Amino acid sequence: MLETDDLPPLDVLLPLERAGERLEPRPDEAELLALFTDRLPVDPPRGVHVRVNMVSSVDGAATGVDQRSGTINDRADFRVFRTLRALADVVLVGAQTARVERYTALDVPDGLAEARRAFGRAPEVELAIVSASGDLPPGLLDEERPPIVVTTSASPRLDALREQIGPERVIVTESDAGVVDLRVALAALGARGLSHVLAEGGPTLLGQLLESDLVDELCVTTSPLLVGGPAPRIVHSTDWFEPARHLRPLHLLHGDGVLLGRWQVVRLGA
Repeated sequence: MLETDDLPPLDVLLPLERAGERLEPRPDEAELLALFTDRLPVDPPRGVHVRVNMVSSVDGAATGVDQRSGTINDRADFRVFRTLRALADVVLVGAQTARVERYTALDVPDGLAEARRAFGRAPEVELAIVSASGDLPPGLLDEERPPIVVTTSASPRLDALREQIGPERVIVTESDAGVVDLRVALAALGARGLSHVLAEGGPTLLGQLLESDLVDELCVTTSPLLVGGPAPRIVHSTDWFEPARHLRPLHLLHGDGVLLGRWQVVRLGA
């Protein structure tokens, strides 16, 4: 893991009234935390606030050649990545992303722990994995802090999951199509006090969240890379969004050639 001294400063490009400011790296990341909590509701009106964090190359790839997003991000992205996790009650990911990116129980960097407490977050960040089948890496379920598993009543592993990690850590949604109902899942997370949700992909999960009009914010890192190939985009959906989802820029940062944007998603009917 990178030390703070190894991280680059970030220049503010937007909003225009703050353009030219330089955010130097510091263990508590107070300036970045202030930027990312601006317009963040303390008590989300819908019970949960869903922020998504993704990375893309300039040619639109969500992964590198090894199918991992970790190969197209860098030190500038890491600063925002760790800050967003420190502000989250729970990190939500799809099962395939958890496998490929090798997720484990999540930790809060020492420098951000006090700031996290000041924002009213619990000491530990929960991990929730969406899997209709309930088929997850065995090692992940065997950890001292296993993830919350979001699945369906049709999962063939439902009973085994409840026995292995405890029924309180299994969220079950009903679905005739065998697909997790993300609206129900988010409501269940909110009922557990996990109201600030950070979704980290992959593209299929983000597509499903957007289709269901469940995303409040989208943070996208654009890495100065061209990778070519058949890589996925950050959003995978078999159908066009009708209507297209509109975004409002909240801020844009730059560091080491990397652009880091934060966008408000205009919810349907808003």
